[in-house]
Amino acid sequence: MMAALIFIFSVAALMQFFVSYCRSLIAASSRKALSADVQDVIGIRRSANGDDFERVMQYLHLCPDRREDRNGVKAIGAYFRLLGAVGAILGKLVPSLRVWTELERSQCAYFAAVALDRRIAHNRDMFAEQMSG
Repeated sequence: MMAALIFIFSVAALMQFFVSYCRSLIAASSRKALSADVQDVIGIRRSANGDDFERVMQYLHLCPDRREDRNGVKAIGAYFRLLGAVGAILGKLVPSLRVWTELERSQCAYFAAVALDRRIAHNRDMFAEQMSG
């Protein structure tokens, strides 16, 4: 019984740190503007919709990844799925929670768009470096 209680508290603490980490990643990306090229390709200007996340992630997986943002993209993907589950399960009981989860899911989509923008810029820089050298 005591082991189960410790396990539950440990999972709750881990979830608290995970959500804080993901929200800090989202906050850092929300200050960045997308380049015009990425805006045209994915159709997102300043705000995104939660439904855009999967499409942007498909573009993101097509682009060669950067080691620096690999963990962040995986964490935001897991956070997006967690928000979907929370919104589907508890959103019916608490409508304001559904609104909050949709807002967070849209910010996850914008995070993915910013990560795509960084990857494209990084690949352009590498290509220019190879062409000049």
